[in-house]
Amino acid sequence: MSRHERVQKILSSHGITSRRNAEKLILEGRVFVNGERASLGQTADPENDSITVDGALLKSKSKPVYLMLNKPVGYLTTASDDRGRKTVMDLVTDVSCRVYPVGRLDINSTGLLLFTNDGEFANKVMHPSYNKHKTYIVEVSGDVDKAADLMRKPVKIDDHAVLAISVESSGKNDQGGILKIVVSEGRNRQVRKMCAACGVVVKSLKRTSIGSLELGDLKNGKWRFLTDDEVYEVYGQI
Repeated sequence: MSRHERVQKILSSHGITSRRNAEKLILEGRVFVNGERASLGQTADPENDSITVDGALLKSKSKPVYLMLNKPVGYLTTASDDRGRKTVMDLVTDVSCRVYPVGRLDINSTGLLLFTNDGEFANKVMHPSYNKHKTYIVEVSGDVDKAADLMRKPVKIDDHAVLAISVESSGKNDQGGILKIVVSEGRNRQVRKMCAACGVVVKSLKRTSIGSLELGDLKNGKWRFLTDDEVYEVYGQI
């Protein structure tokens, strides 16, 4: 029984790339269906049609895999590094199939990082339209109460105004304290830049949740598979 789907969805569901980037690949003429260049919006049957990307034949769809890692300091969030630095992929080498990180945490940040081979899942986590709130616990030096007050209003970073969903301060001392910052956007180093713009210096930054997914007591440097309920919640929240 044939089952036709849009080519960009097929590439995404096979874990090749996100749907948005799949559309770019098609527009660049890098995707072929049965030997002919694919067009945007074209449909195909992934079981019976020959689909290639940059000349490589699309393989049968792998079983979808979803996991979370408690990322330590000192690891790049990338699949590989030409300078030989440690990457988060070094921490998930015992996964039975190839997965890739969903979104990013910079090298000095820790906490919840998701991995999958399901492009549709990755898109639902990352794309701003799905409004997945992300929670960060940030140890800072400086006036935490003043910074919290400033962050409750729009903060300009990189010529763009961003607004936190919520900001709480705690653990205050003469040197600084703790900020719990919840944001919905995922701009590059957004939380660090917000802190800098509000006069505090980040000493440590840890992401503890993405949407309904909680890091919980997962140990530093360790990973676990998501439960079926957790995967369902990501899809079901849309």
